[in-house]
Amino acid sequence: MSTIPGTDYADLTDDEQAEALRPVALDAAAAFGLEPERLDLLTHAYNTTFALATPTGERYALRVNTNSSSSAEEIVTQQLWQLAIAEQTPVRVAVPRATTDGAWSARVASRALGRETLVTCASWLEGPDADDLTPEIGRALGRAMAQLHEHARSLDLPRLAHLRTFVEPLLGDEDRITGEAGLDAEQREVVAEAMARTTAAFARDHAAGPVIPLHADLHGANLKWHDGCLAVFDFDDCGLGTPAYDLSVTTFYLRRGDGATEESVRAGYAEVAPLPHAAGDDFEAMVASRQLLLGNDLLGSSTAALRAQSQTYLVRSVDRLRHWLETGHFSLTPPAR
Repeated sequence: MSTIPGTDYADLTDDEQAEALRPVALDAAAAFGLEPERLDLLTHAYNTTFALATPTGERYALRVNTNSSSSAEEIVTQQLWQLAIAEQTPVRVAVPRATTDGAWSARVASRALGRETLVTCASWLEGPDADDLTPEIGRALGRAMAQLHEHARSLDLPRLAHLRTFVEPLLGDEDRITGEAGLDAEQREVVAEAMARTTAAFARDHAAGPVIPLHADLHGANLKWHDGCLAVFDFDDCGLGTPAYDLSVTTFYLRRGDGATEESVRAGYAEVAPLPHAAGDDFEAMVASRQLLLGNDLLGSSTAALRAQSQTYLVRSVDRLRHWLETGHFSLTPPAR
């Protein structure tokens, strides 16, 4: 049920959906012991995040887990890991805030969604998102990734068992993309072949190890760059996997340019620790697997704008995957056929 009588949440525009979730954020703010002077929409995409300002000038990010599959138990692990990173490493992260009852997420019933949703709260990070990664930012990201991996190798959190393990390309999500009716027979064949190859690559990489906690979503939209310093946020996708997989996720988003930033990420990583290794063509397969994951996510999204672009994005995804299957190299800008 939505805030517009007779209209389902899925039929609302992005702005209407975000506004329908504002009461959830306000109820969550109270649970976190915060009095909002301002509550501004920050982003409405996979999840929905509001910027909260208090009368005393404090600022926080409130994230409504609109589409997230993270359980309350997984969120506990995510938040405790961020606290450990903040206390034990040079990596700057958003610091989680607990509710007045000591919980790491607030459970709020949403009239719009027709269900209970989980909301998290974290300290505000200054600066814009690092959507356009330059070689300078890339080098800082490589160093931060290596520092996270080195810290994770010795991490002793009793709740690590709550994290999902990355052993296949869809990371445990429901498979919506294989056999998708919006694709023709040849396109579905490309998807099936890509799924088979990436699944085999994941199995080999996972068996080789090591398997450690990963952020698993280190790209520009989850980074801040302010006064020459990098900060990392959004641990919603974190889980247990190999360092090579974490690097492959970042690499996926850099396969549009001339390769300079990709090389700078690797150079930054190497300043801290030896580069992760995946045997044979498995690293390139893990880079390509991100395309399958993103296409699959769009098919299950409740966010209006993401649903609207799902079919166009799927066709583009198939073109990219076909190019990888034919050449062995994944690119976000394959040559036109």
